[in-house]
Amino acid sequence: MFTGLIEHLGTVTAIDKDSAGCTLVIGNSGEILGDCRIGDSIAVNGCCLTVTEFDEKENGGWFKVWLANETLERSDLGDRKTGDQLNLERAMGAHVRFGGHFVQGHVDGTAIIVERVPDGDSVRLTFEFAEPTPTRPSLLPYLVEKGYVTIDGASLTVTFVDDSKRRFGVMLIQHTQEKITLGKKPVGGKVNIEVDMVGKYVEKSVVGALGGQGGEGLKNLVEKVVLEVLSRKGIN
Repeated sequence: MFTGLIEHLGTVTAIDKDSAGCTLVIGNSGEILGDCRIGDSIAVNGCCLTVTEFDEKENGGWFKVWLANETLERSDLGDRKTGDQLNLERAMGAHVRFGGHFVQGHVDGTAIIVERVPDGDSVRLTFEFAEPTPTRPSLLPYLVEKGYVTIDGASLTVTFVDDSKRRFGVMLIQHTQEKITLGKKPVGGKVNIEVDMVGKYVEKSVVGALGGQGGEGLKNLVEKVVLEVLSRKGIN
């Protein structure tokens, strides 16, 4: 479990891809490796990954992670190049303050930056999702104004949602722009999205209570209400 508060920016120093997945070596990471152990989880651009090797001192500190094809399909990590910076956060400790929101590090999908608008020292960013598919349904139902969203591992507040255009926005204050990679990504750049898991659990509970899957549950409920009304009026 993570908080969405980015601790450090690491740098991709090596990439090794094959048909089974991809190995990343992330350097300039010694600052977060002081308490690291093999098998620990580190969120890398929002993806919860397992440390398979590391060295706290060599070349500024580095660690190695393995990306399965599922991770490559769901996130932007397969598009990263040597020299790219990545947001890093260690798994949340029981003794630390909880300043973001509950982040699992399980990326749901990606979105594209379609607009950057300066607002004083801050910047407003607008993102757009691709058309939903049967295997990748829309994430928009889980986004609400002033709710949480995780973008490249950073916990941010949603400023607006436009369902008709498949878009939503956030604002980055100057401090946040300097501390995470999102402040440097251009229009057209891809970002990793994890929606608030509370919304997912609420949806599943409601759908289960309605007795169906997805829209079928609501359809079943409407049909039941209509039949009860017709029965009371003596209409078969």
